Amino acid sequence: MVGTQTYTGSQTGQTTAPKEFKNFINGTWQPAKSGKTFQSINPADPSDIVGLFPASDKQDVDLAVAAAKKAYEEWRLYPAPKRAEILFKAAQLFSERKEELARELTREMGKVLAEARGDIQEVIDMVYYAAGEGRRLFGQTTPSELRNKFAMSVRVPLGVVGCITPWNFPMAIPSWKIAPALICGNTVVFKPASDTPLVATRFVEIMEEAGLPPGVLNMVTGGGGAVGDAILEHPDVKLVSFTGSCEVGRHVNEKCAPTFKRVSLEMGGKNAIIVLDDANLDLAVDGILWGAFGTTGQRCTAASRVIVQKGIHAKLTERLTERAKSLKLGYGLEPGVDVGPLINEASLKKVEKYVQIGKEDGATLVCGGNRAPEAGPGWFFQPTLFDNVKPNMRIAQEEIFGPVTAIIEVNDLREAIDVANGIEFGLSTAIYTKNVNMAFEAVRDLDSGLTYVNAPTIGAEVHLPFGGTKSTGNGHREAAEACLDIFTEWKAVYIDYSDKLQRAQIDPVK
Repeated sequence: MVGTQTYTGSQTGQTTAPKEFKNFINGTWQPAKSGKTFQSINPADPSDIVGLFPASDKQDVDLAVAAAKKAYEEWRLYPAPKRAEILFKAAQLFSERKEELARELTREMGKVLAEARGDIQEVIDMVYYAAGEGRRLFGQTTPSELRNKFAMSVRVPLGVVGCITPWNFPMAIPSWKIAPALICGNTVVFKPASDTPLVATRFVEIMEEAGLPPGVLNMVTGGGGAVGDAILEHPDVKLVSFTGSCEVGRHVNEKCAPTFKRVSLEMGGKNAIIVLDDANLDLAVDGILWGAFGTTGQRCTAASRVIVQKGIHAKLTERLTERAKSLKLGYGLEPGVDVGPLINEASLKKVEKYVQIGKEDGATLVCGGNRAPEAGPGWFFQPTLFDNVKPNMRIAQEEIFGPVTAIIEVNDLREAIDVANGIEFGLSTAIYTKNVNMAFEAVRDLDSGLTYVNAPTIGAEVHLPFGGTKSTGNGHREAAEACLDIFTEWKAVYIDYSDKLQRAQIDPVK
């Protein structure tokens, strides 16, 4: 049985009424026009109400977009190094408050405290990185084909940007979008996930404290239909940056198409770790456990498939099973906990459904597969391993977004690569091998946006581009210098100082 910490009652000690929070529009905190609210609750203890938040609608979005549109006219003229000074201040504030933010994040989202600290560290890294671009934002200069003519390209902002973010990295992912958007001179309307509005509020509070002018960053909380669609359909929103499921991403794309909005989509994954016979077995086991069960498997980069060469299959499965059973489930603020809860009841039921599907399709359940009520009243599910999985089984093809991974046996590297690529997604892949030739072959041939060698499928760093191929996204990348291409438009500039008409590409008159 998977290790747990026996739950002994509420670990929050909540005795007072939950605090009510507000939207942030044009530099002021205000309730939804409808006056309606919704609850954010602790997934480890649903009796713990984290707060009440505005259940906003189109009225609130219209106000936020109008504020962002007005603020854009001044913000775009701020020198980029001055915009950077505000972001540097924000990064310093995030760093100073890392621990308190991490603890709030664990309470609201459920990931264990060490991972919550990592979430905040990623915010710090990304905001510092984006601030550094304030003295870069490089274009190009190039020779003209004509005399006395200067040619260059520059980046210009787009205008109002809509940022729609998920709950699994409720501060890190907003930072990937909002910080680059702001440094480029755009203004933002931010819709956080309804499961994690508190930490989104903290993000906005710090950006406000750092000195952002009113209207530059606005936040509207509420459901995807009421708030998200209003952002997608608003004619003054020039770009929508979305992270979430493929199903919702398709909806985002369709809603934005009639107004030709730019759309940046980062969506699902069904990521594979390949383990060859010559791999460091202990290292591979550590990597698989972290990749599969970190964040309770609720990462788009989670290792939900283990493609193992037959010579090491039995030994790897035995060690994985033993280690997975020893993982401790519980409230992420308690010491010694390895795996926290799923985000909500719907997610837990989805994981249960896929476990049943795996059994019915003929896979062998070797570990886990059940709820873990002894870990607490929240949505806890045992780390789960399936063996004897065929590549075409649903548990090997469809994103589960929970603590479930599928072991698939193959004969050699070429078969492993074919299996890894044989899905609709292309986000992250990994290979464990001591053979440098095979490692480079895998790096070349794995169809994914990220590939790791002798490391799990999670662990992206902000100075390299993040995103995937196929149904994982629509080609854009977040983080690194690549993110600037999402949030800016290229403008080519020609300056003719010849004091006469010159015609490019036209033969001179004879």
